[in-house]
Amino acid sequence: MTWAAVCRIGQEEIKKRFAQSLFHHFNMLRWNTILFLLLMMVHPSQADVNLKEVSASDILSAVAEYKGEKAVLVNYWATWCGPCVEEFPMIVHLAEQFADDAIILFVSTDWLDAKQRVIEFLQKQGVTGLSLIKNQNDNEFIDSISREWSGALPFTIVYDKNTGNVVDFWEGKQPEKRFFYAIEKAISEGNQR
Repeated sequence: MTWAAVCRIGQEEIKKRFAQSLFHHFNMLRWNTILFLLLMMVHPSQADVNLKEVSASDILSAVAEYKGEKAVLVNYWATWCGPCVEEFPMIVHLAEQFADDAIILFVSTDWLDAKQRVIEFLQKQGVTGLSLIKNQNDNEFIDSISREWSGALPFTIVYDKNTGNVVDFWEGKQPEKRFFYAIEKAISEGNQR
């Protein structure tokens, strides 16, 4: 047997072992990834929800950032508010439906010591990314958001896409068509200008 033949056998064996090792590592990586994804579905991390403490002025600044780009619907809610919890899944669905033309901001009015409960509720509702929780005195917060708001929950306010002006607002639980109409109005008025 020549030295070249020995080298070829050696190279073939090395390639074979390398391929087996690569296949083994790929399978392990694949199973680890699948396990990780399954665990995330069973117990999502808090990283999926970014709950930021905000004042009324922070919220109004956030709304202003979308002026000229998207209509904005801000929903003020609390985990202890039955009507808020009832309408929440519908609003999440609308956020997905209007994602290209509108942004929906969820603002929890729960006490700050309930942050974990708020995060768990948002995760259960399938909300990911940025959500807000007020960190300001109730009366000051309410008056700064809207003089028309009595403080009743849920409270929803919709801002025009182009001007950032208030297009509609309401207290209490409302049917989906009210939300839909208000968002459509905020988008279409913004597109007419």
